[in-house]
Amino acid sequence: MSQYHKSRIPRYARLVTSDASQRATTRARTADETAPSDEAGEFLTLLHAALRSVRREASERLEPAGTTPGQFRMLRFLARCDGPCRLGAVASALDVAPRSVTSKVDDAERAGLVRRTPDPHDRRATLVELTPQGRDVVEQVGAERSSSAGTLLARLDATERAELLRLLRVVAGEGADGDRGAGPGAPPGGRPEGEKGAAAADARG
Repeated sequence: MSQYHKSRIPRYARLVTSDASQRATTRARTADETAPSDEAGEFLTLLHAALRSVRREASERLEPAGTTPGQFRMLRFLARCDGPCRLGAVASALDVAPRSVTSKVDDAERAGLVRRTPDPHDRRATLVELTPQGRDVVEQVGAERSSSAGTLLARLDATERAELLRLLRVVAGEGADGDRGAGPGAPPGGRPEGEKGAAAADARG
């Protein structure tokens, strides 16, 4: 072998080694960058699957009462009101359009679950409140929904249930653990602005 070729071998080897090292570094960096994205995608997939299970169970419990998940959220909100409530306030609390609430009130009124009354302080506004029958439905369905949630949670043991609740509180931004994830501008308690929208996830349905 000539002296020329002998002098070229170490340099070529260094180039190959350097190139391989760079490729390995790039692959490692790419893996680090994509891992959070893959994890987030799996989180969303599993979260939606869990919500579908909850909603399916809830719908089965609501059907005998002649109400829907969205309508039940409205009824439950009215049950917490101290007296009649304006339609606009209901729409704001559920984070839905006023016309959507009007449609739900129409259906609930025909079913005898709510009643409308004129607002004595504003003739342009309308008040809505639960009837005794509506309150009975809220109590009955509320108990059945709790039973439904219990059925789903029964798949876990006590330790797993406690850990699931703890992690959900962190993700939702509730409690001491959740506060550490509160970003700038978050209201006290770590709850994000527009959190009421979460309560209205099914109110549009």
